[in-house]
Amino acid sequence: MTRIDNGSRHPRPLGRSVLAGLAVLVVSLGWSAAPAFAHNYVVATTPAAGAVVTEQPGVVSVTTNDNLLDLSGEGAGSAIQVSGPADAPRYYGDGCATVSGPTLATEVELGEPGEYTVVWQTVSTDGHSISDTFTFTWQPDAGQVLAEGSATAPSCAIAGSGTSGPADTEVATTDAADSGSAVDATDLFWIGGALVAVLAGIGVTLLLLKKRPTPK
Repeated sequence: MTRIDNGSRHPRPLGRSVLAGLAVLVVSLGWSAAPAFAHNYVVATTPAAGAVVTEQPGVVSVTTNDNLLDLSGEGAGSAIQVSGPADAPRYYGDGCATVSGPTLATEVELGEPGEYTVVWQTVSTDGHSISDTFTFTWQPDAGQVLAEGSATAPSCAIAGSGTSGPADTEVATTDAADSGSAVDATDLFWIGGALVAVLAGIGVTLLLLKKRPTPK
């Protein structure tokens, strides 16, 4: 009787199954790591960054790509500070900001003509604090009523935290740098975990293939 050797055919289904399982593992890890990268980013500001404004804006706002996290329903963790002109800056508005979906906004009336700086901070949809600055030029038309402003930075209490909005550009910039470092550390953690899991999956695959029955 002729003996049919099917031993060489058995490893194929095993190899395919293990590799398929590994592929599912990698995809699932990709999804689990995705939240680490879901930080809001700015899509528009009012006034637009670098714009020349000739009428009182009334409202200064920052709009992001996704809803912002309003911790208390009253803009907790959020603030907008407007100052200018650059050569003799004063502060305008109360520094408080409200969150409405993806938009952070505050009511502001501007003062003397010149370059104005907007410093803002809020909480991204993933729970991370985000902040940045932008500038615009104020060239009021004749007849525009100018605000007096304040020589000191406004302090808007953040409900429930006992802290206040950014006191000046330097402080806000430092907060942004610290937030960025925390975000980078989180991203590296997820990436490292995913790589370890993938390497472990490859090791298991090689071990199973090594232990497969030897064809007779």
